[in-house]
Amino acid sequence: MMNAQFSKVDKRDAKLSMAYISVAFIALAVGGLMGLLQTLVRSGKLELPGGINYYEILTAHGVLLGLGLTTYFILGFQFAAVSRTSGTLSSKARLSGWIGFIVMVIGTIFATWMILTNKATVLYTFYAPLQAHFLFYLGLTLLIVGSWIACGAMIATYIRWRKQNPGKPSPLLSFMVVVNSLLWIVCTLGVAGEVLFQLLPWSLGLVDTVNVLVSRTLFWYFGHPLVYFWLLPAYMAWYVIIPKIIGGKIFSDSLARLVFILFLLFSIPVGFHHQLTEPGIDASWKFVQVVLTFMVIIPSLMTAFSMFATFEMFGRAKGATGLFGWLKKLPWKDARFVVPFIGMVAFVPAGAGGIINASNQMDQVVHNTIWVTGHFHLTVATTVVLTFFGISYWLIPHLTGRVFTKAMNRLAIIQAVCWTIGMAFMSGSMHLEGLLGAPRRTAFTTYGNAQQALDWIPYQVAQAIGGSILFLGIVLIIVIVLNLAFFAPKGEQDFPVGEVAESAEKTPMVLENWKIWLTILAALILIAYTVPFMDMIQNAPPGSKGFKLW
Repeated sequence: MMNAQFSKVDKRDAKLSMAYISVAFIALAVGGLMGLLQTLVRSGKLELPGGINYYEILTAHGVLLGLGLTTYFILGFQFAAVSRTSGTLSSKARLSGWIGFIVMVIGTIFATWMILTNKATVLYTFYAPLQAHFLFYLGLTLLIVGSWIACGAMIATYIRWRKQNPGKPSPLLSFMVVVNSLLWIVCTLGVAGEVLFQLLPWSLGLVDTVNVLVSRTLFWYFGHPLVYFWLLPAYMAWYVIIPKIIGGKIFSDSLARLVFILFLLFSIPVGFHHQLTEPGIDASWKFVQVVLTFMVIIPSLMTAFSMFATFEMFGRAKGATGLFGWLKKLPWKDARFVVPFIGMVAFVPAGAGGIINASNQMDQVVHNTIWVTGHFHLTVATTVVLTFFGISYWLIPHLTGRVFTKAMNRLAIIQAVCWTIGMAFMSGSMHLEGLLGAPRRTAFTTYGNAQQALDWIPYQVAQAIGGSILFLGIVLIIVIVLNLAFFAPKGEQDFPVGEVAESAEKTPMVLENWKIWLTILAALILIAYTVPFMDMIQNAPPGSKGFKLW
């Protein structure tokens, strides 16, 4: 049995976890409003008042949701998961968690302040040579440093458990948290280097120019594994939480751990597939990283197999017959299952779109079109975010000592349906408009009434309709979260942690031999980046001064 001795997250740890989750939902409210305004402006039906420009709200939407919502929610969830499965945090670990939180909040305030005052209108990727106020870069630095402190506290708790339980496989959920924390720490080294050694000195005027190619390479060293940092907590819920919610068992502990190890190894040395159209990088190195990108498909397919094996095992145990009879046995009225399940289904077309984006020839068609934005909204804003909502429905009441009532369960399912319809409108029309050549990152324009640009407008109106429905979904989730945090009846809500099926093979301890996995990870990164990075330095293009276009 997995950690039956720990059934309730310690109240002190619960407060820490709730602090992170609270900021995540504040970011969702503000960033979501920016997203609604974006879709209305791009449809040509709205002009922003007071001199606010489109690119300002685009930056706010991307940074607050892509970095704010996700990072705070993930760290809050991971603190609760470690406390639940490896035991109450030590006082030092909890203090580190709070220090990390405070540092992150200060950084978030700096970055948001600069964005909302139009001093950091550099879009989500903050690509050089667009230049922001130094406080924006300092804010991002603090956000990352704070997250490292938080991740260190989680890893320390895992190490303590290993010392207290020598020779035993660690709790699966804690193991997954450690993999995701290591992934985050290793991949953020790239963006931290970019900000500290390039963008901060450049924005402070200490140097005149910046090597744009190096800055973009360091960004994408971080930018793609960031997607897996978002995705792996959803996988934690799918592998460990969902089996318990439906009343089934985890198909295989070993398979789940292997999947996470494979993501750790293959999600980082792949950034060049975001730079396939970028000059200055030899095609052979792009090919190497595209191959490594496709390796990530393997753990994704293993996850799909494992999840549906879990569902079928549960259904068969309940007497299901026929090829798909087990589907009828699943708890379709339980939002804790239904909402993440919609996210799982959305990952099928999202993953297929990712394969297209990473393919050299097909990327030429969709690169820099709004297809890519549609893909992003299908993977992160649907698969990941719906799973985060599903997690919230049991995690928040567990942490606040309240219960998830039937009324909130019904509202949660309505919210998920609303979200799905809104995203179908928005992401679907983005994909189609991208195939017609419409660029991303641009405000409304008819390009002098060119017929091709006029043909894009109906799709942009559809995006505004989808954005409006999605904003209604944000209002509903905020209502639910406030209810679960402050107004729901007092009581006990379970933190569901699944047990491994009796028929599963014993977990080999080599899966927790970090010397092996971290050595392979370092070798892959060195192979994929060393030579091309040296080439970028030795044969550097002319540096660029900073541009502030808005």
